[in-house]
Amino acid sequence: MKVFPKILAFKRKYPSTVAWRIESHSKVVEKHLEKDEEVLYAFTGQSNTAAFDLMHTAVYVLTNKRLLVGVDRVFFGYFLYSITPDMFNDLTIVSGLLWGKVIIDTVKEEVIVTNVSKRALPEISENVTKYMMEAKKEYLKKEK
Repeated sequence: MKVFPKILAFKRKYPSTVAWRIESHSKVVEKHLEKDEEVLYAFTGQSNTAAFDLMHTAVYVLTNKRLLVGVDRVFFGYFLYSITPDMFNDLTIVSGLLWGKVIIDTVKEEVIVTNVSKRALPEISENVTKYMMEAKKEYLKKEK
């Protein structure tokens, strides 16, 4: 297991982040990791736009190739979203009264993570921004 220990460490470091069934969500991502793919950073939160909708947890995993979002459904099946570096636009961090929100803007959609510990926001911002900048550089090199 590559993902769950990182998610668990994040949750222990920031216990006020609202997240459920993180081991199940982590397994979804692990099923889809390529053999040469390295997990760089992982965090969790709610995959929704409403701060008080607490039932839609997901895990967010940055690898050396892409961003993966994994959600294991309660009754059957799962969702996996794979976002490659060429699709990234920007990152928005919003700190609210109780929790924070992370918005990862892509060419086609926004990935919104809510109910994240406000203390975790600088760490998430640093890791996602660093990843985006490095990945974009590599992508532009390959494009030339």
